[in-house]
Amino acid sequence: MAYLSKKIVMTLISESKKRGVFITILMNLSHVVGILRGLFYKILYFRNIKSSIFSLQAKSKIEVFNNKSKVNIGKFVFIRKNASIRLDFDGVLNIGNNVFINDNCNINCVNRITIGKNTKIAPNVCINDHDHNYKKNTPDHLVRGEVTIGENVWIGSNVVILRNTHIGDNVVIAAGSVVKGIVPPNTIYINKRETELKPYKSKDKVVQFSV
Repeated sequence: MAYLSKKIVMTLISESKKRGVFITILMNLSHVVGILRGLFYKILYFRNIKSSIFSLQAKSKIEVFNNKSKVNIGKFVFIRKNASIRLDFDGVLNIGNNVFINDNCNINCVNRITIGKNTKIAPNVCINDHDHNYKKNTPDHLVRGEVTIGENVWIGSNVVILRNTHIGDNVVIAAGSVVKGIVPPNTIYINKRETELKPYKSKDKVVQFSV
């Protein structure tokens, strides 16, 4: 506890020197509100959420739709605004220490998602451990898998991570990528997509496009 208090004081002093006292006060008021919101959800889902102190900023929410679902949140996890975390069925979501989740991210868990410590997630990232069973060849309307994200991973903006994906430690996922499968550790993952324009027939004539 003494170590934690000392770390908080030293951080406040350092931030005041860099940002100014007034801005530091406003910023940390926002952090306090986020911590209180995190505490609210921990109390609301006391059977489902296991955590230490974490921050859940404005309009972000955690929704648990099944008593069997579990959320484990490590120390100093920071979740920015308008993020949505949803669990159902036997879903287990593990978020490691010092994970940062930016604005407008969506995490949907019905089986298992693990995010390793010190991982940073940019805005508008979507993580799903399941697909909808559009073929409807089984009674379950979902096809379930797992997502594992290693430690010290950087995930760029607008990334979509699909079920049955394993991302190793120290990986960078480039912005806009769609990720499925195994991404080895210590690599940069770039999912290139090219624009393709094709002619189509209108009622009167063939319209041609050129690139």
